[in-house]
Amino acid sequence: MSEHLNSRASELTKPRLLPRAFFNRDPRLVARELLGKLIVRRKGRKALVGRIVEVEAYLGTDDLAAHAAAGRTSRNAVLFGMPGHAYVYFIYGVHYCLNLSCLPDGVPGCVLIRALAPVVGLKEMAGARGLEQIDFESVRDLRRLASGPGRLCEALGITRPRDNGKDMVSPRSDLQVMKDGFRAGKIAVTQRIGIVKSAELPLRYLIVGNDFVSEK
Repeated sequence: MSEHLNSRASELTKPRLLPRAFFNRDPRLVARELLGKLIVRRKGRKALVGRIVEVEAYLGTDDLAAHAAAGRTSRNAVLFGMPGHAYVYFIYGVHYCLNLSCLPDGVPGCVLIRALAPVVGLKEMAGARGLEQIDFESVRDLRRLASGPGRLCEALGITRPRDNGKDMVSPRSDLQVMKDGFRAGKIAVTQRIGIVKSAELPLRYLIVGNDFVSEK
């Protein structure tokens, strides 16, 4: 099994919620430091957990690719609110995408979660993705769980009606972002994927050599 998988719960070392101050910063700083952190979907006493291996930063009204570029609307209001909240949107009429709000209240910015390495709850993730035939010892198969923004949302049951606006640093939330001491190692920075406006900006961050990055 790949050294990048970290697939067993015992490999998590006392996960703790990130503080709100972590997100009250430039999305470029937040994006880089989110690599290696955990997205946690709580389901009663159980949890689904994925480790963040790829993200993109969106900078606000001056970033033409950002949803905030058009100004505050009912759709993107979370981006202009308090840091550390989930901004979930629907794309292509097919997929949901998870973003985490950054910067102080009233200043828009966010980080898109592009890919997770599955850590806990792999069978449940596969079921949510509708993957009946999957080899849990195969990295190639496990990439199908959460390597991509749409896939990871489906695997963790993240939707706009259910999760948009949730406080991801609250102990009462069923969708959280946590840290456990994992170090991301070498990080690469590239242009963002699948956009036209502001496409030249180097705002995609990923863990070099990780098997679960959406695109090499």
